[in-house]
This record gives sequence, C-alpha cells and structure tokens, in this order.
Amino acid sequence: QLVESGGETVQAGDSVRLTCAASGVPIRLYKWTGRWYRQAPGKERELVAQLDSPRPGRGPTIYGESVKGRASISEDNEKNTLDLQINSVKPEDTATYYCNMELGTESYWGQGTQVTVSP
Repeated sequence: QLVESGGETVQAGDSVRLTCAASGVPIRLYKWTGRWYRQAPGKERELVAQLDSPRPGRGPTIYGESVKGRASISEDNEKNTLDLQINSVKPEDTATYYCNMELGTESYWGQGTQVTVSP
C-alpha cells in the first residue's frame, strides 16, 4: 500500500516536499521503480520524476521537462518512503500528485495528494 502526504497550498517560489510511504514492503530489500505523476484538472497525467532502486544497479533518474532543474526524487530506506521535492514552485505545478511503485510484476498506486500554488 502506498500513501502520499505533504500536499499543501503554497505560494509561487516556495518549496514543497511530498512523501510516499510504502507499507508492508521494505523497499531496501527489493528491486523497484518509483514514479511521481501529477494530474491537473482537464489535463492528462504527467510524469514528474522516476527513480530506480539501487539494486541491482540504479538506472538514470528521469524528470519531466516541466520540473527539470527544480525537482528531486529520492528514497528514504529508514522511513520506507519515496520522496519528491519541488523547489521554486509555479502556479502551473498545481495538481494532484500520485505515487506509483513497481515491484516485480505488481504496480501500486497511492490515492494522491493535492498541491496548490498561488501566484
């Protein structure tokens, strides 16, 4: 199960940090691919960032063009989370953010967390 948190209303230029907690699966023991997506009303779902587990060898970290240079995705093995930080947020970052994690043949999704950026 994945549970996102950290969504909030912030002002343009602020930073926001989102957390995706994985329960029941110690991610440090598995090979996984983790992604953060976002979807704004009336728009298609957009990949924000992608990170592979360090096992067996970490692939390239991928960022969407709209957040490149402002976003950072990382895992926290102690907290068992996949985190996303976006700096210098813009009103166009307003969306519901979803966490996705693929472990083997299974794909897990969180329920989403809302980020709203005011001008």
